[in-house]
Amino acid sequence: MLPLNYAILKLFENGDEYDVQGVEAELKGDYSSFRAFKSKAINESLMSAEKNGLLDEVRYELDDKQELHVYYKANEYGADMIKSYIK
Repeated sequence: MLPLNYAILKLFENGDEYDVQGVEAELKGDYSSFRAFKSKAINESLMSAEKNGLLDEVRYELDDKQELHVYYKANEYGADMIKSYIK
């Protein structure tokens, strides 16, 4: 099993876009018992990947509760790096 941050990045290697809740939904089965499997930590992981040039913010939405959802997607460089370094 991959470390959580690696598993988060692997979600993006095929060009899919996710927000924090989307990442949680995809990884819940394998990672829900991890201490770091919390919205705040996942959000920090996504923002870190964005600042390091692996992901781009692609859109924003407000939900029914007026909470902001930021969606990320791997850019070409990021997808290549994820595929190359995370097996």
